[in-house]
Amino acid sequence: MRLHSIAIRVCRLVAAVAVVGLVAESTVRLTAQTAEKWDPAIAKFEASDQVSPPPKNGIVFIGASSIVRWKLPDYFPELGDKAINRGFGGSQSVDSVRYVDRIVVPYQPRIVVYYAGDNDVEANVPASEIAHQFAIFEAKVHAALPNTKVVYISIKPSIRRWKWIDTIRTSNALAKAYCMKTPNTVFMDIENQMLGADGQPNPELLVPDGLHMTPAGYQIWTAALKPLLK
Repeated sequence: MRLHSIAIRVCRLVAAVAVVGLVAESTVRLTAQTAEKWDPAIAKFEASDQVSPPPKNGIVFIGASSIVRWKLPDYFPELGDKAINRGFGGSQSVDSVRYVDRIVVPYQPRIVVYYAGDNDVEANVPASEIAHQFAIFEAKVHAALPNTKVVYISIKPSIRRWKWIDTIRTSNALAKAYCMKTPNTVFMDIENQMLGADGQPNPELLVPDGLHMTPAGYQIWTAALKPLLK
């Protein structure tokens, strides 16, 4: 049944690709470049969970450094310990897929907030593959937790990765189309809010590295996400 559920969701992604007039040439990259690289970081999460288990029915944030740097107690004080940060900086979308059964599903969250794919772009992973990995991630979550809401945060525009903006926008379009066809799955679009009047990334929202966000950037994300958490 679980494999059947994943197959159905992958078929939805193929349909979503057709909606935007593209052909997905996806391959599952759960071996090679990132395999087991993050095992020590995941093991630390699990060790912490043994000492202080996170509450059930919470909200799990998973993804790369933009998640790691999101100081959840400051931006979501009303959530208390139900806001569970499971970001690991530098990770790609395949890594969120790889570890979903270890640092998402066991917590039985009511909502999963997903931000991955930003690092994939600079590694020249195709947009179709980034979206495909999200489809696998969503399928794994909902195979185990069918009533859990999954929120996909669109890959942000940034100064450092502006030359890949076409890949970013294509990936976001595929993910949005997929979310629209998939129950309990929501697309959160933050691109326009992070651009200046000139249509370029707003430097006020980014730290000097041109990639990571200032508190003003996180305020935009927080304001967009809060209504989705109700």
